[in-house]
Amino acid sequence: MSSRITGPHVAIVTPFDADGELDELALRVQVDRQIRNGNKIFCNGTNGEFFVLTDAEKRRVTEICLDQAGSADLVVTHIGETSLAQTVKHGLDVAAMGIKAVSVITPWFSALRPQELIKYYQDVADALPIPIYLYNIPARTGNTITPEIAAELAKHPNIYGIKDSAGSLESLQGFLAVSEQAENFDVLTGPDSLILTGYQLGAVGCISGIANIVPDLVNQVYQGFKDDDQEKAQAAQERINYLRANLYPVAFAPAVVKKMVNLLGEKVGDSRYPVYFTNEDEQKLLDIFNS
Repeated sequence: MSSRITGPHVAIVTPFDADGELDELALRVQVDRQIRNGNKIFCNGTNGEFFVLTDAEKRRVTEICLDQAGSADLVVTHIGETSLAQTVKHGLDVAAMGIKAVSVITPWFSALRPQELIKYYQDVADALPIPIYLYNIPARTGNTITPEIAAELAKHPNIYGIKDSAGSLESLQGFLAVSEQAENFDVLTGPDSLILTGYQLGAVGCISGIANIVPDLVNQVYQGFKDDDQEKAQAAQERINYLRANLYPVAFAPAVVKKMVNLLGEKVGDSRYPVYFTNEDEQKLLDIFNS
């Protein structure tokens, strides 16, 4: 991997057992399922419910994913916390496990000025022995990494790129423009609706929540693009777009993803998010998937 993140990654769900505890065996099954479909692993992200996991659980999730994948080239983990000290500690812990690159979300709750975001990421990058990728998801954190901020951070030798989950083509294009000017700064798409568009415009990979549901389709977009089979890539992307547009409005999207994975027969347990699905909700999800 040379510490760079490329290709399709699943933002893998974190399975829980009937008692709500981390289900290690089920996580291994999901890692195998994704690797079998050609996707790499991104753990402890939003779909992995990182902010309702304990510190010990986050680290154990990373350990399991590394062990089951069989190669550090196949696993990236998210380490962002609400404070600099916590983020650095998390990063040092996973670096000691053999992780080759990490993703770092902006701090949440605290409204930060651009210069504060820049200093935060520079401090994280200075403190860690492995490359970091910025993680932009302003709808969840309240803090936005703008292309201007990214351009400044791209100058840091230990900041290798950004996962953009802002959700708009305009945002993606802004970061791709930074990537074109910077010597060593890659862009990965977060929104499932922009996977193919991202590849076509210069993104080097994606980190996909819907890959938990349709791992084959997310990989098909990548392989179709890579093989210059645009019809294959477009067909997969259109199916992804349909599922995303119709499944995600039912409830909080990451909880929908996990529920849908369960409905498909994969035992990953309930979400810790305070989301409740009625029988009617479950039937609606199945009807959408099967249509």
